[in-house]
Amino acid sequence: MDERRRRFEQLVLPHLDAAHNLARWLNRASYEAEDLVQEAVLRAYRAFDGFRGGDAKPWLLAIVRNCHYTAMGQKLRHRNVPFPESGENEIPAPEADPETVAISSDRARKLNAAVAALPVEFREALVLREMEGLSYREIADATGAPIGTVMSRLARARALLRERWLAETKEAAS
Repeated sequence: MDERRRRFEQLVLPHLDAAHNLARWLNRASYEAEDLVQEAVLRAYRAFDGFRGGDAKPWLLAIVRNCHYTAMGQKLRHRNVPFPESGENEIPAPEADPETVAISSDRARKLNAAVAALPVEFREALVLREMEGLSYREIADATGAPIGTVMSRLARARALLRERWLAETKEAAS
């Protein structure tokens, strides 16, 4: 195996789960996310000579993001794709009683629906920060947005998420 390929596998491939997670949230469909990640990894490999070092995770996630927007430009812009429910394939812990499992699953479903309903720029920032653990600087690098914009999007995403969550809670209590 050549040195370039070895470095690519060492630096980039550990971040495939993060790439798939972002792609799933951007696309709202896991079957499309797999294709998107495959395309992004291929592009990353082709462009690896241009990688300037540092953390490969934000670099790969920026490529995933760019692949997503490129693909969106090739499709009808406003089609509705059902969002896969999180937890559909999860097996509950054996010590959890059925009521606890049902409540937990319902909360996860509602939270995922609330996140999925966010505008894409807010959802993207929230996923990169809260689910992938990227710093504000890394998110700015991945999205090409100024750090102030990243902070603003995160604040707005959290506020919208809180509003939706509280509205859902009030509605369920009625």
